[in-house]
Amino acid sequence: MALIVQKFGGSSVANAEKIKRVAGIITDTYKAGNDVVVVLSAQGDTTDDLIEKAMEINPKPSKREMDMLLSTGEQISISLCAMCIEGMGIPVISLTGWQIGMITNSTYSNARIKKVGCDRIRKELDKRRIVIVAGFQGINKYDDITTLGRGGSDTTAVAIAAAMHADLCQIYTDVDGVYTADPRKVQGARKLQEITYDEMLELASMGAQVLHNRSVEMAKRYCVDLEVLSSYQRVPGTKVKEVTNMEQTKISGIAKDNDTVSIGIVGLKDEPGIAFKLFRVLAAKKINVDIILQSAAKDSSQDISFTISKNDTEACVNALEEYKSVLGFSKIIVNTKVSKISIVGAGMMSASGIAALMFEALYDAKVNISMISTSEIKISVIVDEQYADRAVQSIHNKFFGD
Repeated sequence: MALIVQKFGGSSVANAEKIKRVAGIITDTYKAGNDVVVVLSAQGDTTDDLIEKAMEINPKPSKREMDMLLSTGEQISISLCAMCIEGMGIPVISLTGWQIGMITNSTYSNARIKKVGCDRIRKELDKRRIVIVAGFQGINKYDDITTLGRGGSDTTAVAIAAAMHADLCQIYTDVDGVYTADPRKVQGARKLQEITYDEMLELASMGAQVLHNRSVEMAKRYCVDLEVLSSYQRVPGTKVKEVTNMEQTKISGIAKDNDTVSIGIVGLKDEPGIAFKLFRVLAAKKINVDIILQSAAKDSSQDISFTISKNDTEACVNALEEYKSVLGFSKIIVNTKVSKISIVGAGMMSASGIAALMFEALYDAKVNISMISTSEIKISVIVDEQYADRAVQSIHNKFFGD
C-alpha cells in the first residue's frame, strides 16, 4: 500500500462536472489500494471574486482580514468534493488547514510553513478514509488563519507529502506535464518525461506556471517524488527528481516572464560603495532584485540598471527618491514593457556554444537584447515585451526544431 498525495488546482474543480472528474481520479487511486490525501485550491475565479468583494467594502483591508476571507474559497472546494465522493459510497473527510495542524508564521497573505501536524491525517487514513485538505492556508501562533500566497496549494501538498513521507506527490493541472515551452503559445513544444529539481526550480522562478518555485524548493529539500499530470487526460505526466538522463539534451525548457520591470538609475556617483548603498536601500524595503547591469563610468558618474517584479515598482521608486541625495543620481527610468526570457538545462554545464545559439535565434527573430544574466544551468535575457513571443518561438525552433 502506497501513500499518495494529490493536488488539484482551481481550474480542475471549477464546476460540478469537473469536480466529478476529479473525484473519479481520486477514487480510482483509492480503489487501487492506496492511502490518499488530496489538496484542493479554490474553484476557478473564486479568489479573484472574493478580492473584488473586499474592495467594494474596504479598498485597503488588513491582511489578516483578507486571509480570513480568502481561506473560505478552499473550504468550499474541499466540502463539495467530499460530498461528491460520499455520493459514490466511499469514506471521505474534508479538513481545513488548522484542523490538520498546518502551522505557519504570522506573515499574513504570504505565510511560510513552520510545521505540519500529521496525527489527524493519520487517524483518518487508519479508518480507510480519503482525506481532502484545504490548500493555501494554515494557522499561526495566535490561532489566526493565514494564507500561503501565490502557489500556496502546491506548497501545501508538498509539505504534507514531506511530513508524512509519502511515496508520491502528484500535481494535477490543465496541462499533461512539463513542456519545453508553453504548449498553448509555442508551436512544437514537447513534453518532458522527467526533469531535475534544479531545472524545474529555475523554470518556475523564470515564469513557467506549471509548478510554483516554493513547492519545488521544498520537494528538493525533502526529496519528495513529484509528478505533474493532467486532470483532463489519463496519460503519464512528467517526473521531477534529483537526477535525470541529462546527456540527452543540453537545455530542458524555455520560460517567459512578463512580471518584470526594468529600472535604470542614471548619473550615480562614481565612487567605491555606491552599488552597496543603492542595493542596501532596496534590501531594507524587501525588494528582490534580479538581473543587474552596470555601465562604464563617464564624466565621474555611472548608470546601473536592474530588474524587479512589477508589484515592487512603486515601492522601489519611492525608496530611491527618498535616498536620492545620498545616492546622488540624476534620474530614474522605469520600463514596464519588458519580458524576461530564459533557457534552462542541467546539460548546459558540460556543453559549449549554448549562449551563441540562443543569441543567434534572437538575431534571426530580429529581437534586441537589453540585459543578460547567466548561471550554470540558466541564461536569461531582457527583451521588449511586444517581441517576447516571437523570441521564444525562435529560440525553441533553434534548440528543439527538427
